Amino acid sequence: MNILFIGDIYGRPGRDLITSKLKFLKNELAIDMVIANGENIAHGKGITQRTATAMFEAGIDVFTSGNHLWDKKESFNYLNEEKRIVKPINYSKNAPGNDFYVFTLSTGEKVGVMNFAGQSFMPVANSPFEKFDEIYPKVKEQTDTIIVDFHAEATAEKRAFGFYLDGKVSAVLGTHTHIQTADEEILPNGTAYITDAGMTGSHNSVIGVKTEIILKKIKNGVPVKYEMAEKGLQINGVVVEILKGKAQKIVRLKRYYE
Repeated sequence: MNILFIGDIYGRPGRDLITSKLKFLKNELAIDMVIANGENIAHGKGITQRTATAMFEAGIDVFTSGNHLWDKKESFNYLNEEKRIVKPINYSKNAPGNDFYVFTLSTGEKVGVMNFAGQSFMPVANSPFEKFDEIYPKVKEQTDTIIVDFHAEATAEKRAFGFYLDGKVSAVLGTHTHIQTADEEILPNGTAYITDAGMTGSHNSVIGVKTEIILKKIKNGVPVKYEMAEKGLQINGVVVEILKGKAQKIVRLKRYYE
């Protein structure tokens, strides 16, 4: 099977790309399932029912997320009800959202989707290593094909987590930094890995925000209101080919649209 994983979709520019381009990518790349990180789809911070519904209708099958998942408090009930959105499960058990999701393809094959957050330079979270050991058997008993989104800042932590999960899951795909890395590979025991899948939205920006705003903030050290950039649109992600739970190939995806 071919799974398309789309890096952090940022705000309306990212959503518009998915709405207009995803169905063509699915046909071109013979994609069987689409997973995307959606923690930034609602104006750069959080997920709402309206924005998520539009993305599901555009062809996304499952959303992973991250530390911004809970930025829209009006969405808490929706996050508990919508099983296709998974939270970083090493945050508090009281945080709204679902621990994991098992998606069934039209062929009857099942794909488990898990999401963890890093601890280095990130909001307080429990150990992703310990939480994985706790939750993994529950997913493994349903399927051998498991995709993990590791939403983390530090490259060393991502790399370590990849090796810890090597041979246990089909892919460990990094998100959060919004910058696509060039280190995609199949680890020794058959797990596809990339440190960061990148961002889907405006790349004439600083991780989605207008460049001049971020420069002003960094230069002056004064808080400013963020505004989304709209130029240099790209879809970033990876395509992972999987056979019997083992990754056969991982290919970076970077498509330029304007």
